[in-house]
Amino acid sequence: MVESMDNGVGLALGALERAGLSDKAVVIFTSDNGGVSSGDAFATSNLPLRAGKGWLYEGGIRAPLIVRTPGVPAGGLVSDHPASSTDLYPTLLALAGLPARPEQHVDGVSLAAALTAGEAARDTLYWHFPHYHGSGNRPGGAIRAGNFKLVEWFEDGSVELYDLATDLSEDHDLATERPEDTQRLQDRLHAW
Repeated sequence: MVESMDNGVGLALGALERAGLSDKAVVIFTSDNGGVSSGDAFATSNLPLRAGKGWLYEGGIRAPLIVRTPGVPAGGLVSDHPASSTDLYPTLLALAGLPARPEQHVDGVSLAAALTAGEAARDTLYWHFPHYHGSGNRPGGAIRAGNFKLVEWFEDGSVELYDLATDLSEDHDLATERPEDTQRLQDRLHAW
């Protein structure tokens, strides 16, 4: 699959080049979720990230985002700043020189400054997953603010808190150790 994707991206970029559109086109490569981690022969290892597709843990929600756009410095930029697929529409509007339409992209923010200057576009991301999934995941929501991430399970109201800067694998639940942070993030998630 990686080889097929590599060939497909190469074909698309080659077609843009032949058409003389490379310096005018925005090309976005991303995924809607992490790899499947079902444990069978078809599963993907997302290590060191926990879980995979259908989960609120990093293995399920952290995905690649590669953008090629005019105006990026030679050699490109690498950013650790969080982004979401909801950011793509306002980003494309900005890159095309069109006005924002916040009534159409309520949760999205433009990443244009992040793409051209490496500036952070946002500090907080939210997820709402109100259903069961074949992966074994259950209804829940999550918020990531800075390095902290809180996961709330709707069935029983339990919460988990992780510091992604020191625990990317989400192995050490800090919810009882950091009750103020847990409550602050849960309140923000509920307000959202």
